[in-house]
Amino acid sequence: MTRLGLLFLLLLGALPARASSPDEPSALVPPTLAQDAPARLPEGQGLDAPVSVELELTLDEAGEVVEARVIGEPPAALARAALHAAPRLRFHPATSQGHPVAVRVPFTYRFEPPPVEDTRAVLTGRVRAKGSRKPLAGAIIRTHAATVEADAQGLFRLELPPGEHALKITSPGHRLLYLTETLEARQRLEVLYTLEPLAVNPYETVVRADRPRTEVSRVTLHEQELREVPGTMGDPFRVVMLMPGVTTLASGLSYPVVRGVQPAASAFFVDGVRVPFLYHLMLGNAVVYPDLVESLDFQVGVPSARYGSLLGGAVDAHVSRPREEGLHGSAYADLIQAGAFLEVPIPDTGTTVAAAARVSYTGLVITRIINAVNAPSSYTAGDGTVRRESGEPKVYADYWDYQARVEQRVGPGQLRLLALGTSDAVGLTAREPETGDSGGVGLLFHRLDLRGRHPLAGGEAEVGLTLGYDRLGLAYSKGIRQPGSYELTQGSVALRAGYTRELSADLKLELFSHAERREASMLAIGRFRPVGPFDGKDTYSRPGILGTFAGVGTQLTYTPSARWVVVPGLRLDSYHGFGDRTRLAVEPRLAVRHALTESLTLKAGAGLYHQPATVLLPVPAGEMLALERGLQRAAQFSLGAEWRPSNGWEVTAEGYFNPLLRTLEFNFEDVLSNLRRRGLEAEDVERHGHSYGLELMVRRPLGRRWFGWLTYGFNQSKRFERYAKVGPNGEELGMTEGYLPYTFEQAHSVNAALSYRFDFVTLGAVAHFNTGRPETGQFGYRTMREGVDADGEPEWKPVGRGAVDRLPAFFRLDFRASRTLVFDSFLLDVYLDVFNVTARSEVLTRDYGYEGEDGQPVRLKRKDFGIPVILPTLGAKGTF
Repeated sequence: MTRLGLLFLLLLGALPARASSPDEPSALVPPTLAQDAPARLPEGQGLDAPVSVELELTLDEAGEVVEARVIGEPPAALARAALHAAPRLRFHPATSQGHPVAVRVPFTYRFEPPPVEDTRAVLTGRVRAKGSRKPLAGAIIRTHAATVEADAQGLFRLELPPGEHALKITSPGHRLLYLTETLEARQRLEVLYTLEPLAVNPYETVVRADRPRTEVSRVTLHEQELREVPGTMGDPFRVVMLMPGVTTLASGLSYPVVRGVQPAASAFFVDGVRVPFLYHLMLGNAVVYPDLVESLDFQVGVPSARYGSLLGGAVDAHVSRPREEGLHGSAYADLIQAGAFLEVPIPDTGTTVAAAARVSYTGLVITRIINAVNAPSSYTAGDGTVRRESGEPKVYADYWDYQARVEQRVGPGQLRLLALGTSDAVGLTAREPETGDSGGVGLLFHRLDLRGRHPLAGGEAEVGLTLGYDRLGLAYSKGIRQPGSYELTQGSVALRAGYTRELSADLKLELFSHAERREASMLAIGRFRPVGPFDGKDTYSRPGILGTFAGVGTQLTYTPSARWVVVPGLRLDSYHGFGDRTRLAVEPRLAVRHALTESLTLKAGAGLYHQPATVLLPVPAGEMLALERGLQRAAQFSLGAEWRPSNGWEVTAEGYFNPLLRTLEFNFEDVLSNLRRRGLEAEDVERHGHSYGLELMVRRPLGRRWFGWLTYGFNQSKRFERYAKVGPNGEELGMTEGYLPYTFEQAHSVNAALSYRFDFVTLGAVAHFNTGRPETGQFGYRTMREGVDADGEPEWKPVGRGAVDRLPAFFRLDFRASRTLVFDSFLLDVYLDVFNVTARSEVLTRDYGYEGEDGQPVRLKRKDFGIPVILPTLGAKGTF
């Protein structure tokens, strides 16, 4: 017996108010067969000719067969066999306006008479694409005697009489394959057929399956949108830096400043596991191998109640779903790093094991070039002696990372073990150790997470246990004298639990909770040890820094109609440091979406957010060391719209206003200064302020040949401060107060990205523009004005904090070219990725100095300081 298939669809329910084309979101989408259930010919049933039994199936919203009815009057035994098999059929449900609906659908079973004498041979096999090895679902295998279609896994089965058979295998987008197979009587032959693609198109393999849009400001990127963007070196997380509402500390540094708050105020997650940072130091990639990331959610504003302890945005990477069969992997190498990824499914046990690792060798290439450029040179002095300049210190930068994942099916549930870690070391080494400056910073973290999911009471429950270890090390010495080191370490144990259930067709409930215990220690040696009385040793140690962080929350997704989505949420978090009182934070959240038309959606959101004090970049134990100062507090309000003018285009506009009710924003100098003074004389860094702005994005998601986007961000971020008034000659005129621009405020930023696949090569470019940040003096010099001293000599005069200039605007162009070569069992991508192909320097600070030889008038000299960060990455990646 073979299935004849679906004939046509009869959809239940009212027709839409107006006709809609199949491309519109409101079109009715028919169900598709997900799992066949053949009907067996009853024993003893004789047939002289094929007999068809027609059924009418009723499918519910989940695609399950809830009723089967025989149409016509077929033989009773065959009707019973068909009715017995029908409930085991599984369908992908039909949808109307994006929502599953119940339908009635005809279905036909065809019963064939058994052969009088079965001498047929059986030809089974698989059809897959050459190079990528992806199964070609729907491939057609034809012979003069029979025709069959490959299933979703590319598998097929043919029963053929003995003899020689000419086969023709076809699949859209692939070259025809002709071959001959010779079969003997009752032979079973298993084959593998590979079809060569007509054109290698990495964009055709992307399946878009976004979650329902409930957050106000979420941008979801998939597959090649994450790995084919120029200037990112194929790294998914660096794409975040090109999103609206995001600025950066400096060009090339992947530490996002989201809507005018410190990078440390944003939270980073890898499949539900929070990590302290996502990027290697300096210009390194993210800490997760690209092929392990399937999609990336970036909530730039008003993050949902799932996320706590943040004032900025949330970056959530979703680990790729495990493949159920076949060995898969990739490996690559370029001028900066090399890495490999391997995934091994074990179908017999329902287990999938995946592992990835990378290591940089910047010390062999990049830093050697930098050190050669900055090498000391010799010159002849006026007295005829040859002298040697000291030269700049040598630079070193190295990193590595690893990830491992084990997925195990347990009945209807699933267990997952995820391990990941990273290490960075960046610094300077004196060329003359006796007198030169040397120093560096090292960062390291490890995470081990065990998660279980299981159906429970009509929903799904999740529990997780995470073990973590973090370390930050600083070292500095001036020659052989006054060495010093500073080390922070932190260990953590975290428990989390969640529950999700569809209470009704229009109401979904989410519950989540977490509890984390952290223990940290601090060690300061030499020049970094605290001043003041101590026990005579050169070491200051502070072990046993303890903290407990816990929270519970809930979120409802209410869909009163097809056009409205209302998502209220509430969090309650507690923060307790050793020797300090417990601090509570209550955080209501609300997001509302309204589909004004089928193409235009309005959205709004509001929420309250808390976070312990932040250092510019996340450091171990940073939240606990300053917990006695209390919590930062901010509100976020957002209003915007999403417009889809046609299929394949998205336009979003959003305005926001975030009152920063209380901020505690440290920089590294504050941390070291507090350490030296044991916090007794620490400057009060408490401020308040606000940020507001406008974000625009025009996006063309992945299509057959290209994708791209254009973003514009306008941001104003202010802090209310008390500062000294300065007169026209640099004299102090007392104190005043008012709102001043935040140190990293960039009023305007523009990003344009485009990637297009030609027949033989894929080309892409990214253009970035931003206006300079204020020259406040917090990182570098403050603005100076030309003036004269009491003797009439030229002199730089300081200006007040409220009158500083902005650093120059910056423009950068990135470029990427790649070519994919197809081999029998793997693909080879060769690529050239150039960050800052225009070789432009971003001004980071200015040096206000003097020049003039002895006996000559002194002249004022202002010098812009910036390094043209250029990263040419030439590499190759093989995927199988």
